[in-house]
Order: sequence, then C-alpha cells, then structure tokens
Amino acid sequence: MTRKPKRKPPVSLSPEPYADHPSPSPAQCLAVRDALLEFHGFPEEFSPFRLLRLGHSPEDTDGPPSPPPSVLDGLVTTLLSQNTTDAISRRAFASLKAAFPTWDQVVDEEGKRLEDAIRCGGLAATKAARIKAMLRAVRERRGKICLEYLRELSVDEVKSELSRFKGIGPKTVACVLMFYLQKDDFPVDTHEARKPCLLILLAPWQAIVALKKKDEAITKVPMHSAK
Repeated sequence: MTRKPKRKPPVSLSPEPYADHPSPSPAQCLAVRDALLEFHGFPEEFSPFRLLRLGHSPEDTDGPPSPPPSVLDGLVTTLLSQNTTDAISRRAFASLKAAFPTWDQVVDEEGKRLEDAIRCGGLAATKAARIKAMLRAVRERRGKICLEYLRELSVDEVKSELSRFKGIGPKTVACVLMFYLQKDDFPVDTHEARKPCLLILLAPWQAIVALKKKDEAITKVPMHSAK
C-alpha cells in the first residue's frame, strides 16, 4: 500500500499569531529581556547580529573587520543546528565551507563528501540531502545560488519563499528572519514556550496553546534587539 507523503504544515503569515491573548505584552517581553541581559550579560556570539541590528558596520568594532554573514550562510547554519548544539553546528558549518569553497560545488558533488563534511553535526545524511536539494532549487529558480534578494522582501514574503524547501519549518525561518535579516520575528520551540510559563507571563490555558503551536513565531517585540 502506497503511503501518502506527509503534508507540510503551512507557515503562519499573520503578524500576530496570538492577537487575542493579552499576555505577554511588549512591555513584559522587554522587562524579561532586560532582566536576562542584566543577569547574564550580552552573549558574545550574538554581538555581530547586535551591530547589524543597530545599523553599525563590522568595522566599528575594535577587532579585525569581518563581513556580515550572508542570508544563505545563515540558512545553512540554522539547518545544521537542528537537533544539536550551536557549538557543534558551527563546527559542522566550518567543515562544510572548508570542503566546499562554493555552493555550486556542493550541488554538483555526487558522492558523500557533503555528508562526511557535516557528520560531526549529526543527522548527516538527512541534513546533506536537504541542503543540497535547497541549493539546487535556488539555482534552478534564480539562476545562481544566492538568497540576498530576501533582504528586500517583507516578513510574510520571506516566510513564503523559505517554507517551500523541505526541512525548513517555521522555527528555522524565524531564526533566519531574526538573526540574518534583522526582522522582528522570534523562533519558538518547546523550550522557549516553557520559559514564559515559568515567568507567569501566560495563563495556563494560553500556555497549552503556546506549546501546541510551538512552531509559530512570536512577533510582539524584537527580543534580540539591544537597548
């Protein structure tokens, strides 16, 4: 018996997924952000994104200048981060770039070098297939492997563009929007959904809804923004 392929859930295009929920308000979100910043300090690994958010150039830092990450690099990095830690995914991305200086080389490679390059990140076969399929689709549609055109699109348009690729769900799209496109979007998974519940920002019934819809992005406030 032929199994029907699973249908990919649609990405919410609403600017406010929980418009009827009074909490958390933008002020509550900002209060939580400020409390976390005061307690933990600003994460060093997010400093480049903070500069971009504030409209600064990498040359504004005291260290050696480095180009901002491309949208495509950000998308692949986020794909590699699925089901693993940030440190491991960064190592996998560095290994990939060392093995394949250009994205065209990734698409044209017919063996398992891509899998081998990202094996340290886990789920190498699945991630390699998704990365290669996504890159091939971009090249076929755009004539070249580049996603910089997404910078000129709205949040809803970016969601529509990226959600067409297998393995790129709402959380991955939200990460790309927030970090690499500097848009007001916020990725939510089970772990993030639990945090506001612990902070009593959501009523119990709202917490259940948030957990059930954990892949939707909260857009009440740019939580990654700097003061």
